[in-house]
Amino acid sequence: MTPARDPFYIVKEEIQGSIDKLQASFRQWEQTSLDIGERVRLTKELLASCESLDWQVDELDKAIAVAAKDPARYSLDETELGKRRKWTSIARKQVGTIRRTLEESGVKGSSVTPSLNGVRQELMRLPNDYASKTGRSGYNTSQDDDDFISSESDRQLLLIKQQDEELDELSASVERIGGIGLTIHDELVGQERILGDLSLEMDTTSNRLDFVQKKVAVVMKKAGAKGQIMMIGFLIVLFIILFVLVFFT
Repeated sequence: MTPARDPFYIVKEEIQGSIDKLQASFRQWEQTSLDIGERVRLTKELLASCESLDWQVDELDKAIAVAAKDPARYSLDETELGKRRKWTSIARKQVGTIRRTLEESGVKGSSVTPSLNGVRQELMRLPNDYASKTGRSGYNTSQDDDDFISSESDRQLLLIKQQDEELDELSASVERIGGIGLTIHDELVGQERILGDLSLEMDTTSNRLDFVQKKVAVVMKKAGAKGQIMMIGFLIVLFIILFVLVFFT
C-alpha cells in the first residue's frame, strides 16, 4: 500500500497539523503578556488540546502494534514499523513538553473569566486623589468605571465565543480521526477474513491432492509392471492423437 493511500499517513498528517497549531498557540501563550482571565482561558484550551492529541497518538500506537504482529499481511517491514514508532514517540514528547510547562505554570485551576466584582474592587482601590488629577467629578468617575466593566464583560464574552468555535473545530477533527480509525479497523477485519478463506481453500485442495495421489498409487500397485507399461503407452497414444487434433485440424 502506497503512503498516499495508507490510512496511517492520513491520520499522521491530521495529528501533525493539530500539533503545529498547538505549538503556535503555545508560543503565543509564552510570548504575549495576557491578563489573568485570558491567560487561564488559553491555558485550559491548550491542556484540552494536549489531552486530545495524547489520545490520538495512543490510538495510532495501537494500530502500529496490531500491524507489527504480522507485518507481511499489511505489506510492511521492520524499517517502516520503526519509522512509525519513532514518529509517534516524537509527537508524544512534543505534546508532553507543552503539557508539563502548562501544568507547572500554576494557573491550571484558576477561573476562566475574571469576576466583575473583582474588577470593581480594583477600581475602588485607586488613590483618593485620582478624581482630582483627572479633573472629573465622582459621578463621572463612577460612570467611567461602569463603562470599563461593561467593555471588559463584552471582551470576555467574545473570548468565550472564540473558545467555543475552536472547541467545535477540535471536536470535528476528533470525529474525523475516529472515522479513519473505524475504516482502518474494518479494513483489517476484511483482510483477516480473506486470509482465513484462502487458508481454508488451500487445506481443502491439499486434502484432495493427497486423496488423488493415494488412488493413483493404489492403481499403479494393482496394475503391476506390465500394466504400468500399457498405461504409459496408452497415455502416449492419447497425447499424440490430441496433438494432431489440435495442430493439424
